[in-house]
Amino acid sequence: MQSADAVIVGAGAGLSTSAGFTYSGERFERHFADFIGKYGFTDMYSAGFYPFPTEEEHWAYWSRHIYYNRYVPAPKPVYDNLLKLLKDKDYFVITTNVDHQFQKAGFDKQRLFYTQGDYGLFQCAKPCHQKTYDNEELVKRMIAEQQDMRIPTELVPRCPVCGGPMKVNLRADETFVEDEGWHAASERYTGFVRRHIDGKVLFLDLGSGGNTPVIFKIPFIRWTMQNPNATYATVNLGEAFTVDQIADRSIVINGDIGEVLEKLRMMNGWVRM
Repeated sequence: MQSADAVIVGAGAGLSTSAGFTYSGERFERHFADFIGKYGFTDMYSAGFYPFPTEEEHWAYWSRHIYYNRYVPAPKPVYDNLLKLLKDKDYFVITTNVDHQFQKAGFDKQRLFYTQGDYGLFQCAKPCHQKTYDNEELVKRMIAEQQDMRIPTELVPRCPVCGGPMKVNLRADETFVEDEGWHAASERYTGFVRRHIDGKVLFLDLGSGGNTPVIFKIPFIRWTMQNPNATYATVNLGEAFTVDQIADRSIVINGDIGEVLEKLRMMNGWVRM
């Protein structure tokens, strides 16, 4: 990282998990005990696909899901430590995470590309138009006013254009809205890669899993194979690997991302506190 001219970061679910955004266990049980008791849910991810009988109950669940994974601070300073390591470098971040923690930690929004959406945005469920809407105020009202796992009917979000139902702007199928902001970020990322693809670049893969390797893991490995000046580094607990073709230019750390970043941050003479 010290000697690289540019750092391109790919951030997957493992990064947010390391930061404390766990979807099961004590955290899930603390915030969703009533839903667990009624439906037997085991984790936030699978619960998000449940066909709730009413829109009021659907949004009671989803407002909490959004709130605790988007609007509350990360339990651990993983994103903060990553920013301290990158702040003086020419960097760009592409992420499949939808919890907006990079911007909450202070990363430059012009250097971020959220490929899979944002918990903080609503879109028309159809969709009838390619636009997204900030949901913070409405989600916080849903949290404050819900009772017995239901929100008031008047808080159910409706599309301002067609009047139909809305949903969270998450890439699950062909209805995902790629709005103007999404396309602008995509172009900035593509331009950054184009400028540095043949230079001394560090491709830093943090927490990518097996669900969406085509987003950045596979491209990072391919670009490293094509560029003898590039290095591929990956940190992930239980899923860190590289390929034989670039083994001599790979750094593979099978460990907790937060612990690794903290050790790097504390290395004397390497980063400013």
